[in-house]
Amino acid sequence: MNRGLPWLDRVGSVGALIAALAAPCCFPIFAVVGTAAGFSALGTYEGIILYIFQGFAVLTLAGLALSYRQHSNFAPLIVGTLGCANLAYHFYWEFSLPALYGGLFGLLAGSVWNYFYSRSGRPVLQSIITCPQCGQGSEETMPTNACLFFYDCPACHERLKPAPGDCCVFCSYGSVPCPPIQLGSQCCP
Repeated sequence: MNRGLPWLDRVGSVGALIAALAAPCCFPIFAVVGTAAGFSALGTYEGIILYIFQGFAVLTLAGLALSYRQHSNFAPLIVGTLGCANLAYHFYWEFSLPALYGGLFGLLAGSVWNYFYSRSGRPVLQSIITCPQCGQGSEETMPTNACLFFYDCPACHERLKPAPGDCCVFCSYGSVPCPPIQLGSQCCP
């Protein structure tokens, strides 16, 4: 389902960093590393690579926004937004290496912060259950002391049960698995 969405910020940040390594004219600090890694062959495609870089930056920001919806920690999203604002300033207003590098490192910092916050031992309690029958998504609060074995879709009234191998409906149909699974323990012994 939507379990891969929290990874968007990390995929976007790594992609932006790789695109930066492949564009040594715009990122002179990375020129040596990019050349050593063999990215100098992509120099003729630098214009396209800069658009790819911007796409990864937007992907990072989208991942941070989706993660904020799950854990409500606004700080990584603010850092990522400031990073994107710096990049927009550099690309669309005035050439500024401090804005360029500040934007790139802001995106990386927001992603790293988001990663460590999501691993801090606090389970996410909000999950969007998507009905496999009608496709309706409904945000629900997960219990921390019990499993939810049955869920009635508010749109089509289909009764959902956990898929084989899953412990509850959140693990089968939710955007976030249940709190015990998030914390690495067994669900509902």
